[in-house]
Amino acid sequence: MTNTRQAVLTATNLALRYGSAGLPVLADFDLSLAAGEILTLLGPSGVGKSSLLRVLGGLQAPSAGEVRMKGVPLRDVHPRVAVAFQNPGLLPWLSLERNVAFGLDFKRQPLLAKAERKARVDRAISEVGLTHARRLYPLALSGGMAQRASLARCLARQPDVLLLDEPFGALDEVTRADMQQLLLKVVADFGTAVVLITHDIDEALLVSDRIILIGGSPACAVAHWDIDISQPRANHLAELGQIRIEIVKALQKVSLRPH
Repeated sequence: MTNTRQAVLTATNLALRYGSAGLPVLADFDLSLAAGEILTLLGPSGVGKSSLLRVLGGLQAPSAGEVRMKGVPLRDVHPRVAVAFQNPGLLPWLSLERNVAFGLDFKRQPLLAKAERKARVDRAISEVGLTHARRLYPLALSGGMAQRASLARCLARQPDVLLLDEPFGALDEVTRADMQQLLLKVVADFGTAVVLITHDIDEALLVSDRIILIGGSPACAVAHWDIDISQPRANHLAELGQIRIEIVKALQKVSLRPH
């Protein structure tokens, strides 16, 4: 799907080096992300996908290049950029409701009136289908419920950009499928732009508008696919199967390259 909408998040000529020796991790990486778009990053383990996500989220400064949020250079964490990881990171001494509200206390979040704060938390919890569990504590939550709570904590911040690092990787297949559908619903309801990291090609094909394959050393974008197929994607398995074959072949070539 070639996106003609205005970009929310852009990255230009990103490079990243680690350590005193300046080990190159990323080089010459460009990205443009529009509202309501799901962009998935695929690539071998250890290639630098999570490092790229930290740079996009303002959690780590690039060695070169620039990230812009709605045209403004991103120098630090941004209140309208939320990040979620495979570990939900819920605080065990807080109820689900208070864990979701806790996201509103993160760095650089605007100070909200009590009524608006409650409205945001209520909507986020309702969006992920956990109204019935709002007073439960993390130990009482299933893995899927904990991931829903983590997503709700992000949504309460009303982010323009949601960065997801393998958020469903530890879930069973049925729960993972439910979370994929929830992600599509969130994007439709909030118009949020999403960057998703996953190792699951099928997951990428089911939810993505675009897929970028990252490879090489230092890592850069080596291939991309526009997934111009309507939802639900399960109704288009033959078309997806052809793209899957292309991705597998490209991924095999990338994995064979020396790092």
